[in-house]
Amino acid sequence: MCHAVWMRIGILGGTGPAGSGLAARLASIGYPIVIGSRSKYRAMEARDQLVNKWPDLADLLSFGDNAAAAGCELVVLATPWDSAAGTAQENEELLAGKILISMANALVRVNKEFQPLVPPRGSVAAHVQAAVPRCRVVAAFHHLPATELGNIEEPIDSDVLICSDDPAAVGEVAEIIAAIPGCRPLDAGELSNATAIEAFTAVLLQLNVRYKTRVAPRLTGIKRDPHGVDA
Repeated sequence: MCHAVWMRIGILGGTGPAGSGLAARLASIGYPIVIGSRSKYRAMEARDQLVNKWPDLADLLSFGDNAAAAGCELVVLATPWDSAAGTAQENEELLAGKILISMANALVRVNKEFQPLVPPRGSVAAHVQAAVPRCRVVAAFHHLPATELGNIEEPIDSDVLICSDDPAAVGEVAEIIAAIPGCRPLDAGELSNATAIEAFTAVLLQLNVRYKTRVAPRLTGIKRDPHGVDA
């Protein structure tokens, strides 16, 4: 486990597979995590399940309602895509001025095919930014498989595309991602690019179905940036 760090990370809607997997992964590299939910009892159950599996994370994992998670220094929005903006808006006062990571993808399964949907303003991340304009919304973590996120004994071999209209926020999120074994942060531009990033998740899921695997993107030809975001 990484040395402890001071910044607490709250996860709104942290009881689902992606949210709880990310909670375990970030705790494994030393971040204190608050798992949030509309029901603090569901959050408690999610936290207990992680601690039962990974007892060494007990001191770094806590739980509460969404307000408790929104009170952290940095917050991840891990709710289903159609409730992301509403959940952020419900906690707007606590989130104001903070980095808010949007990781949801608007997708639907039609028979055996995954299809991207077009949320208001073109992407979930842009919709969230419009709902909480005082937040520093960053789109990230869209392409990391939930199962692999939660399997903290193994590194994740993946690039993580980040986009935001706040370059300083991109840098802070990139530092967190760079600390995850096997992950490489890539600055993918302004928040408008979240439309393509979110939609591409449908392609990855389709590859998972077709080839019976769990794929994650790894791009070639990008030189290492010593400051944390590759370019």
